[in-house]
Amino acid sequence: MSVPKMRFGLVGAGAIAQTWCQAFEHSHTAQLVGIVDVREEVATAVAERMKCKPFTAPADLVDELHPDAVVLCTPPSTHPELCSWFLGQGINVLCEKPLAVGLDEARAMLDAAEQSDALLTMASKFRYVTDVVQAKSIVSSGLIGDLILFENAFTSRVDMTHRWNADPEISGGGVLIDNGTHSVDILRYFLGPIVELQVIEGKRVQDIPVEDTVRMFVRSEGGVMGSIDLSWSLNKELPYYLSIYGSQGTVHVGWKESKYRRASDDKWTIFGKGYDKFQAFSSQLDNFVKASRGEEAPLITLADALASVEVIEAGYDAMWRAAWVPVENQLSEAFGKAS
Repeated sequence: MSVPKMRFGLVGAGAIAQTWCQAFEHSHTAQLVGIVDVREEVATAVAERMKCKPFTAPADLVDELHPDAVVLCTPPSTHPELCSWFLGQGINVLCEKPLAVGLDEARAMLDAAEQSDALLTMASKFRYVTDVVQAKSIVSSGLIGDLILFENAFTSRVDMTHRWNADPEISGGGVLIDNGTHSVDILRYFLGPIVELQVIEGKRVQDIPVEDTVRMFVRSEGGVMGSIDLSWSLNKELPYYLSIYGSQGTVHVGWKESKYRRASDDKWTIFGKGYDKFQAFSSQLDNFVKASRGEEAPLITLADALASVEVIEAGYDAMWRAAWVPVENQLSEAFGKAS
């Protein structure tokens, strides 16, 4: 007998919700039964497309449809209250990243999860990209030897002047918490816990009250260095968003292809076709359904989600109190004058 699809509500019908709708349209394990958005016209438009019911309040969704789970796509500042409420109703919650704007809010969500039989975890699409999973297998196999350096770049030019992501009261910060949550989650996936970090803010280009470019340096528990570039104002135009360097080789994970080469190899070995957003969301949805049913473990655990909040909060602390060491340049200046 076929297992009935898990019934979902989608809370928040903004940009990211449109990709979730695509995942639901092709899912063999999940069915979208309701859309919630405070903007009635938006909820209605998305619901018509998805052939489900629109709502403007979560309570109405639950009272009428009794969903098994929800995907939460609202701004981060709303996550603690909404997650806690849904968990209190016994409804599983897949919460879009970042999990929370800070540790206090994350702890409230943890408390709600511990008091509920329902599952709470964070959505972070890159963990589910086929090439990322394959790269993790290559690295774990020891094929490229001992890991030395991890590099990640999520940079693109995006006008953030009229988006809630650039309102710190709603988003918790700028590009560091927004794109950086992905970076931290991927890095921990490959390297394990992060024990030290430094964050340097770049020149602010956009007229927004938050950082639009940062560079993050980290060290893992195993002593591996990491470098992360994040920006809404520049595009490094790199073919690869992950590069992992080991004592015996290198792995690149890219937008259009992924490859590795050992030190003894003459040529690169291509192992992936690049980033497939639809595949990543579909795999994430399928994993969440099976984890909710106890059929498999969630790839991103609640501990992973909380760790990402801890690292990002430490990152902001480091960014605000970053200490630069002045270079006197006395000898070089004197030599220049003399010559």
